[in-house]
Amino acid sequence: MDIQSLFEGPDDSEILKLPRNKSTKRIFIAATRMNDGKTTTSLGLYSALNYGEKKIGYIKPVGQRFVNIDGEKIDEDSFLLTKTFDVSTPIQAMSPIVVDKDFTKIFLDDSEKIYPKIANRLCRSFDRAAYEKDYIIIEGTGHAGVGSVFNLSNAQVAKMLNAKVIIVASGGIGRPIDEIALNQALFEKVGADIIGVIINKVQPNKFDFIKHYCGKALKKMNLELLGVIPENSKLAEPSLSQIINEINGECLNSTNNIESKKIKKVIVGAKTGLSTIDDIEEGTLIISSADREDIIQSCIKSNKAVMLSGIILTGPIKPNDGTLADIQASQIPFILSNDNSYSVISRMNKINIKIQPHDTDKISIIKEILKSNVDLKKIEAAFELSL
Repeated sequence: MDIQSLFEGPDDSEILKLPRNKSTKRIFIAATRMNDGKTTTSLGLYSALNYGEKKIGYIKPVGQRFVNIDGEKIDEDSFLLTKTFDVSTPIQAMSPIVVDKDFTKIFLDDSEKIYPKIANRLCRSFDRAAYEKDYIIIEGTGHAGVGSVFNLSNAQVAKMLNAKVIIVASGGIGRPIDEIALNQALFEKVGADIIGVIINKVQPNKFDFIKHYCGKALKKMNLELLGVIPENSKLAEPSLSQIINEINGECLNSTNNIESKKIKKVIVGAKTGLSTIDDIEEGTLIISSADREDIIQSCIKSNKAVMLSGIILTGPIKPNDGTLADIQASQIPFILSNDNSYSVISRMNKINIKIQPHDTDKISIIKEILKSNVDLKKIEAAFELSL
């Protein structure tokens, strides 16, 4: 949504800032911070509820990261859900508000006029996304207070849509419980009910310990522990295409299947070509200066070439014409970056690994992990409205 279009929206007399839908069962997926696992939980819960004749809806009321679809800004998680499950809802209704760099400034300059129109758009989109659905999953953005600057914090949206809340927090005891308490206070302040908590990304060797003591701590807070999800290293593996986008890389040869090539290990080309080959394992990405002809040729000629997910060549100097011809004939994806190796590694370390529609392997893992580690019966029993 372009915020400027709100000025051409309905007159105040036509604005209704509450949803008309009163029958569809709804849950709001919140988190203590960004990247705690809201989308993972939403995917898994959608899959778990999607059985029999049930019809499931989804909406991300306020999004911050977006893709352009037919000239419109659409939240990337809404795009992921509709591609994964073919949600029978117009994608614009699943992503009513996208906050770009100018959104907050424009809102604050004329908040009294804009807020009712934003709230109306959100509620009308919710009605459309929930139409003829048995359940609808509402995915929040960040912690409970995100969006407060334009009066649509996660807590306020959950209350507006009359949804009960599941809080997702990352594994641990002290910090997660402290953060859950802060979020609990804000949800309770606006009068939104919390069903319980899911602890995500727990190290397998600490699983039972975390489950036991988080359960005890949450019980003291009158919160239910709905599940503990173990960390899975495969979910943290970026695809080569994500790396290319992050570093603004140039593909030097075939880009077939770069979405399916996962990065499990990274090698910096500081050794000789033959020594570099010794370190290659399945899913390896090599980062090397573009003038290291020995590494390039050793990789191309090695029988370990099929184990490589890709090679990033760094620096302003391109390989010579002969080597470039060998690269173009190779099945190894070669990517060129004008940055030096240190800059490329620094940018890679900042990547936020988000599930992509083509990550069918990760999506399958998510479905099974949630079904195995979250009390779905408890959630489904609580999927009732307090109207």
